[in-house]
Amino acid sequence: MKEEGDVFKKFRDSFNKMDGHLHILEQRVPVELQMEYFKYSEQVRKGKAKPDLTDTDYTAFRESLSDPEATTDHKKYILSMLATSHQVKAYRMLEDYVQHPDDDVSNWAYMALMESRISLESELSDEKQIYISTGLGGKGEKLRFYVLMLSKERKPFLEYQRKVIEREFAYYLPKADCEIERLTIAEQYVELVFLIPVRADIKMTLDQVINECNQYGDFLSDIFTITNVKELTPQEVADIINKDGNNKTSH
Repeated sequence: MKEEGDVFKKFRDSFNKMDGHLHILEQRVPVELQMEYFKYSEQVRKGKAKPDLTDTDYTAFRESLSDPEATTDHKKYILSMLATSHQVKAYRMLEDYVQHPDDDVSNWAYMALMESRISLESELSDEKQIYISTGLGGKGEKLRFYVLMLSKERKPFLEYQRKVIEREFAYYLPKADCEIERLTIAEQYVELVFLIPVRADIKMTLDQVINECNQYGDFLSDIFTITNVKELTPQEVADIINKDGNNKTSH
């Protein structure tokens, strides 16, 4: 399992080497949309005829964002214009908009607000600004992960084993400064959605809580699937459970 350990070590080391102020996108925004946003934002930045927005621009933008007839493409353009303006007034407008965004551009608005915040802080502070985004998002300086853990030999959990899982996860993970958002114990598997500090040793944390549970009967597999891209669907979970020769940790 050396290769798997190396993956986790590289992941942790990449954060330990970062020197600056971390900005973690808190919302769950699909990775594909994030890439689309950054590509579009760069085009807007390069295509700007003037660096600063005027009061007339702000009035027009505000009216368009509140216009139910405004198209999704036009709202995306406005949000990206605000994000790339490097102006406090633009940031405030984005901040107000994300409180009650239109559904079709809600994720776009979150991305725009984050870009605007980083741009402003870069200009106002000498500290390096580091942007971190994943499909599952995060909170503060913690990233959100989804973990799928299987029972040993796919045996259904007994009632006492369910109680052990609930107790040990609720006790151990907060001690490691983690926050459990969802712990679902199904017949043959456990789903965990939790927040963990970006510089924490995630493999060691999960290995230890699994080991704690296994002190009471060795019923949890030490092979788990972990991702920060998205939560697995019931079908994807079923595919993993039924997969033969599943002998390495997924990331």
